[in-house]
Amino acid sequence: MNRRQFLAGAAGAQAAPSRPNIVLIVADDLGFSDLGSYGGEIRTPNLDRMAAEGTRYSQFYNCAVCVTTRSALMTGLYPRFQQPERLLSGMQTIPEMLRRAGYVTVMSGKWHLGAKAPYRPIDRGFDEYYGLLGGACNYFDPSRPSPLGGARSGSPIAHNGRAVSDFPEGYYTTDAFTRHAVGEIRKRAAGSKPFFLHLAYTAPHFPLHAPADDVAAYEGRYRSGYFALRRERFERMCRMSVIRSKWKLPEPDRKLGDFRYDLAAEEWKGSLEQERLMEIYAAMVERMDRGVGEVLAALRETGIEQNTVVLFLSDNGGCASMPLPSEMSAYDAHNRGKQAGGRDSYLLCGPGWAMAQSTPFRRYKTWTYEGGIATPLIARWPGRIPVNVWRHEPAHVVDLMPTFAELAGGRYEGSIAAEGHSLAGALMGGRAVPGREIGWFLYGSRAFREGRWKAVWGATGFRWELYDMDEDRTETRDLAGREKKVVARLSRKWEDWARRTNAPASGTPADWPVY
Repeated sequence: MNRRQFLAGAAGAQAAPSRPNIVLIVADDLGFSDLGSYGGEIRTPNLDRMAAEGTRYSQFYNCAVCVTTRSALMTGLYPRFQQPERLLSGMQTIPEMLRRAGYVTVMSGKWHLGAKAPYRPIDRGFDEYYGLLGGACNYFDPSRPSPLGGARSGSPIAHNGRAVSDFPEGYYTTDAFTRHAVGEIRKRAAGSKPFFLHLAYTAPHFPLHAPADDVAAYEGRYRSGYFALRRERFERMCRMSVIRSKWKLPEPDRKLGDFRYDLAAEEWKGSLEQERLMEIYAAMVERMDRGVGEVLAALRETGIEQNTVVLFLSDNGGCASMPLPSEMSAYDAHNRGKQAGGRDSYLLCGPGWAMAQSTPFRRYKTWTYEGGIATPLIARWPGRIPVNVWRHEPAHVVDLMPTFAELAGGRYEGSIAAEGHSLAGALMGGRAVPGREIGWFLYGSRAFREGRWKAVWGATGFRWELYDMDEDRTETRDLAGREKKVVARLSRKWEDWARRTNAPASGTPADWPVY
């Protein structure tokens, strides 16, 4: 369907009300190419159907790690660094803005922006909340602590202001978040107010947990290893025109640690432990996709599908987290003899699979190369958003706040000046915001995007690198030596951005924390 046909069809149909319901679905640590509609082999029929019935972005960006992305998404502002809290008093959140505009606001799933007042979801604009207040937990029994402790030790499940401690047999967080979301859709569909539903899955964030039958469906699929999977996805993405065939597949980063990362191809034969990790991961993604299908079905069955805009994205690239060297003995001992992916196990994917999940890009979560900051974005609104369309201009999670404000007739009232740009017109088939500029910082890694140019202070010599995103979005040809004036301009712009966001202008991405 071309744009003229789409507009003619939309004009002939009954016009949808101007204030749609808004459903925002976020995956956790999902790689750019994990979905079938983005070139992956994992079975994601519901998200693929949503893509065929809507619009996809090829250059949508996040903030490289869970908490910074969620802060930017909720506020429409870049994360403020060197701050103990992510939601500052001068920041207005999406649910606060929408509630003032007359919306009912509901959240199901991972929050990660504060577990105590005044930073909980119910303190920052949500009328109803069920989910994980922190960053990660056991999927089958969230009361169980991580065997590694520390930042991985889990977080409470809460329903509004009350802690939840009862997790019966058959409990699984992905399904629980879906059930709550679907129940709220059915409840709110009968009401007189439009609603905003934020469904924030923890899948496929570690620990790797999935029902055994789901894992068994992928048995043997990843026996050829992560290098082969990366090549397979790259070639499929080129055939599907998800990426440009003139871009090169970067060489794997082989010097990022020895956590079973440097297995040669011949060593993969019979390496059940490694292939099982990706089997579980794929099962987690497919289970999440089923949940998305249940959400779409609830919208259809309640008769509100035509007046509901649904968006799906991920918070960062694939997660390379592995135990620290000091944790390896405890990690191996804990998992020895346990069913991989079961409630008693605690497994992490590692950089090899994270690299494949983030195909075709360099690196993964926590890095400001494209593998860490590029996310799928799918938007669907029957009769309003063009179907089976790709948008190729850059956009960012800070754009969601102004987008929702425009769709809902809301108004941003934060004391910090808004930093995003509404995508409402572009999603309806209009023009993109021209001259877009975007900045990043995380753990010493930094980047700045201006049009076709992207400067990255990365891992090679701890200096500014420069890439032409039109010709080389996979970042294989550093043009910093040839385009010194461009590097100087973008580095100055990054410094201006850093002053505004309190990002440190010193430091190197040499020692990454484990997330």
